[in-house]
Amino acid sequence: MKITRIETIPVEVPLKQGMTTKTAHGEHIVSPYVILRVHTDEGLTGLGEATVAPRWSGETSASCKAAIRDLVDPALKGEDPADVNRLCGVMDEVVKLNPFTKAGVEMALWDLAGKRAGKPLYQLLGGKVRQEIPMKMVVGAFDVPTSVALAEKFLQWGVQCLKVKVGLDPGEDLERVRAVRALAGPEIRMSIDANCGWPPAVARRMLHLLEPLDILFAEQPMAPQFDDEAALIRTGTTIPIMADESVFTPHDAMQTALRRSADIISVYPGKNGGIGQTLGISHVAGAAGLRCHMGSNLELGIATAAMLHVAASVECVDSETYPGDLLGPLYHEGDMIETPLELGPVHAKVPEGPGLGVTLDEAQIEHWKDAS
Repeated sequence: MKITRIETIPVEVPLKQGMTTKTAHGEHIVSPYVILRVHTDEGLTGLGEATVAPRWSGETSASCKAAIRDLVDPALKGEDPADVNRLCGVMDEVVKLNPFTKAGVEMALWDLAGKRAGKPLYQLLGGKVRQEIPMKMVVGAFDVPTSVALAEKFLQWGVQCLKVKVGLDPGEDLERVRAVRALAGPEIRMSIDANCGWPPAVARRMLHLLEPLDILFAEQPMAPQFDDEAALIRTGTTIPIMADESVFTPHDAMQTALRRSADIISVYPGKNGGIGQTLGISHVAGAAGLRCHMGSNLELGIATAAMLHVAASVECVDSETYPGDLLGPLYHEGDMIETPLELGPVHAKVPEGPGLGVTLDEAQIEHWKDAS
């Protein structure tokens, strides 16, 4: 089998009314992503999704299209898509960085490998270590009444774990978390995510004030440039610290372990540059005695399916302790796949079909295609 071309399909999918989210990075209202199809000379097609995000990696829909058209497609054309690891190396040779773009291509290669073998991706990754994956829903950093109303909606769905966004105004952050905890009660697990928003002194003070609220973990309290101080922050609180924006690569994971700056590392294929890199980070974390958590960039259906396969097959991605952010399709007006994924409200399930186990919905693609 040989790759004949890589097709890029830019889409713009809005979030549902009342389901937009807000973080220290800004407000997420619409998702300008890129759906990928890797075509082959045997008629099989692999699906991928680049959840490009300029606030995360500097990538845009236009830059993804250009990188694939001008660099990746010429380099991979004529290659056997089964050589996933080697072709990831080829991508690294022709273009640096661009993790979400590379992850979308690698995702499609894995999808082809599973379709060719007639097996779900999780079997190619070594098989399931869990049959279902605990998950949570995220409450954006809105004003307190809006945040409480969103949390109440999720609790009415039956959600058992919440994550509350903070990292903006410390006083409002504290009020928001206290209000959601008062609504949820002591039985609901609850974490916070500052998305790099607190300076070290503020992080230290806020974590101390949040300790009585039984916080499951505090995600990325400070920006990566403060990682040298993160170990002191971590040892100064009883709340477990999760690294997200600080860890894109296995090398970043190694530095986090050496600094002892986090208890948990948030992983997901888009941020990490592919499933292989996510596995690499998980291996580093596991060897260092850390746990991993499945994060999110509010993916659509294809990338969420890839995340489910990883979460189901990697023991170190400890969703039992730290439920995953397997939620992107629930926030969007469309998911781009024919059959919706089984997402919660308490547990998600991995698709069972060959490859990623999802089929592109051509009607949705036509509806949400970005014609610009």
